[in-house]
Amino acid sequence: MRKWLQAWLRRPVMRWAHQHASRPVKERVHEALKELYHQLLHHPGKRGPVIDFDPASDAFIIFSDHHKGAKNGADDFAKAEPTYLAALDHYYERGYHLVALGDVEELWENLFLSVKKHNVPSFTKEGLFVHADRFTKVFGNHDLLWDNDPFAPLYLEQMYGKKLKVYEGLILQTTVNDEQLNIFLTHGHQGDSMSDGNWFSKAFIYYVWAPLQAYLGTNPNTPAYDGALKSEHNKLMYEWVANIKNILLITGHTHQPVFESLTHLERLYKHLGQAILTHDEALIAKLRGEIALRRSEGETVPDFADHKPSYFNTGCCCFEDGSITGIEIAEGSIRLIKWSCENNIHQRTVLEQMELAALVNK
Repeated sequence: MRKWLQAWLRRPVMRWAHQHASRPVKERVHEALKELYHQLLHHPGKRGPVIDFDPASDAFIIFSDHHKGAKNGADDFAKAEPTYLAALDHYYERGYHLVALGDVEELWENLFLSVKKHNVPSFTKEGLFVHADRFTKVFGNHDLLWDNDPFAPLYLEQMYGKKLKVYEGLILQTTVNDEQLNIFLTHGHQGDSMSDGNWFSKAFIYYVWAPLQAYLGTNPNTPAYDGALKSEHNKLMYEWVANIKNILLITGHTHQPVFESLTHLERLYKHLGQAILTHDEALIAKLRGEIALRRSEGETVPDFADHKPSYFNTGCCCFEDGSITGIEIAEGSIRLIKWSCENNIHQRTVLEQMELAALVNK
């Protein structure tokens, strides 16, 4: 019966989704970000906390978009799980605060009990941060359950052995160069009229649309799978924060790492230009090879001409090769990092780095 329904319904459902799924609309996205930011700043607690920190001594690691599933063929997190666990060991031992920035659990395609059953190792290690009061969890569009389901507090306590609240965002607040710096973190699906709309639209996504997609095996038109939407979402996020003084915006959602408002592909082009000026032939060849690879994977380059270094994106914890990316804020700097595994050895690589003081000056 299921195969018959998939054969007959998949195409019309996909067609309906492309007709009605909300493309990012600038005004809607910007208004949603503005409203959430002001709620967090002026009424902290309900929708998210404001956390004061010392950039010289406090440390944060921000991961998003794990999409933890049921360890079946559709589980995007399965390949990356060992690397993620190694990264958590590293950050817990060094006193980092872990921020889970949404879409950590894939609850569009899976029941909570299935996800809980098949992801005990990662929930156990995340639980160490929970019990040390070094964990903040934010919901995204694929784990709206944490915002919608009345049993969510019970599920969270089952996962971590302690009560935990899930937020829509948070602000990390500090002083740099005698000026206040607010780092605004949220998943990045704000302004989506379906998953970020009113109660009815959220409930429809959670109780009807997501289960239907899972049953039919469809995955239409989401930024993580649509190259055009990736760049459009990142561009809209950047345009909102670019004209606001002393605010950095960090999101996930697109699975596309961004550092200082430049995607990884854009930064490769930037480094290529520098290598050409210095006649570094080995580096030129390496960069051109990586650019060609990124291009073959469909990655596009949004036009952030005369960009301000105010927007960052974590990337994701479910890359096809089992690697993960994230954003570190530690030792007075902000870093885009990548964790990967080669010859059964997990290694951390700093892809980009900038001191917060220099960032504020820029």
